[in-house]
Amino acid sequence: MSWRTFPTFRSKAFCSFLLGILTVLGFAPFYLFPVPVATLALLCHFWRRHAAPLHGFLLGFAFGMGLFSAGVTWIYVSLHDFGAMPMPAAVLALLILCAYLALFPAVTGWILAKLGSTSPVSWSLLAGALWGLSDWLRSVLFTGFPWLTLGYSQAPASPLAGYAPLMGVYGVSLVLVLSAALLGLQTGKSFRKWFLLLAIWIGGLGLQQIPWTDPDGEPVSVSLVQGNIAQDLKWREDQLAASMEAYARLVLESSGRLIVTPEISIPLYRDEVPAAYLAQLASHARRNRGDILIGMVEAPQVGGEYYNAMFSFGTAPEQRYRKHHLVPFGEFIPFKPLFGWVIDVLKIPLSDFARGDPYQQPMHLAGQKIAVNICYEDVFGEEIIRQLPQATLLVNVSNDAWFGRSIGPRQHLQISQMRAMETGRYMLRATNTGVTAIIDARGRVRQEAEVFTATVLHGMAQGYAGATPYVRYGNGLFLLLAGMLLAAGCLPIVRGLRKNL
Repeated sequence: MSWRTFPTFRSKAFCSFLLGILTVLGFAPFYLFPVPVATLALLCHFWRRHAAPLHGFLLGFAFGMGLFSAGVTWIYVSLHDFGAMPMPAAVLALLILCAYLALFPAVTGWILAKLGSTSPVSWSLLAGALWGLSDWLRSVLFTGFPWLTLGYSQAPASPLAGYAPLMGVYGVSLVLVLSAALLGLQTGKSFRKWFLLLAIWIGGLGLQQIPWTDPDGEPVSVSLVQGNIAQDLKWREDQLAASMEAYARLVLESSGRLIVTPEISIPLYRDEVPAAYLAQLASHARRNRGDILIGMVEAPQVGGEYYNAMFSFGTAPEQRYRKHHLVPFGEFIPFKPLFGWVIDVLKIPLSDFARGDPYQQPMHLAGQKIAVNICYEDVFGEEIIRQLPQATLLVNVSNDAWFGRSIGPRQHLQISQMRAMETGRYMLRATNTGVTAIIDARGRVRQEAEVFTATVLHGMAQGYAGATPYVRYGNGLFLLLAGMLLAAGCLPIVRGLRKNL
């Protein structure tokens, strides 16, 4: 890095940081899907102008710090407001997490620079493939944290979201960055680049017209219960009776064949809940000719293990789903010898759950086959499809009260919209404080309950059969395309090396 160019580079690094912040506007609750295309186009332009690997790394890191520090501020709310972590420690923890997440775009910039100068089209192919792979890798390492994966910003309205049923959210990230790179490096003289850019967007629009799945049977009436129990009251023993009464009242107001309550709506072990209480709710579900899903903690098994679970009651035999993908430091403590002290710092009840089986079967309820996922699990599309194509409906139950009145709950809603698009299934969301919603198979929010109110969202949900390519192959098509683009992008480099030999 030349000292003379440092002031110019420093200003571009600061601009990259601001571009990262602006990129958050592409995600919910803003849904301004063209914004990430524009911000990534400028970042790619900066990357191309500063070819040194260190420059690429720092520009990517600055962009990532802007994106994540603005986009995951709800983590501070969870740690400080509800986890009782002291403010300095919560701020430090948030900054460390953001710095870790920012390494992924930073390494992308470094690799692009290391691969050397290629034609604009080849460079764009490499940029799209590398960013898509970095988003995917972020979902895998250390149990994964794919929040703010760029592809989510395109759900549900962008033409690029048409690639979701084909390649999932990471494929959408790939085509987003590919098109942004082409746009940012466009000189106005290359017909090939404009043709490829238009083909990407028109292709996505065309894919949106394909009915990947088909309606299966008649729509089913649903009632999604939102208890609105404040997070600081949820686990207090003196509030337990009031919480149970509130949920009983809301359930008895529900008219749907399928009634869904949020994650751990009753903060007790399943065996501790009075039998008469569950019998009353089950009887109501049977009167509706259907079933109810209730969130409870499954009592400790042999070895003291307990599970975050959903139990069904009603016309069908009782069934159960155990949460598999747990939240680090919220539901389990990774590397206990190193991080066991976190349990004493964070005032989070039941923070050491056991994992359920990763390959559980759909529940047969209210004439549908229900693929249940609990809270954080719907961030992992490759895990949701394990219950497909057998399942006809997706159900996500959450307690986003941990996020407070931040943008976190809306971002979580958009993630569920992407899952609906990937699978070609309705997604039903029942949450404690919001956002409780009915999402159709194209990712559109059909109905939504008012947040932070105790209410029941009544509506209809259509079951679907069939399998999108993503359901059949998971991330396989995305990984195949990323590999092909890497090969195509590196081909000019290989040819250049051969000429120099």
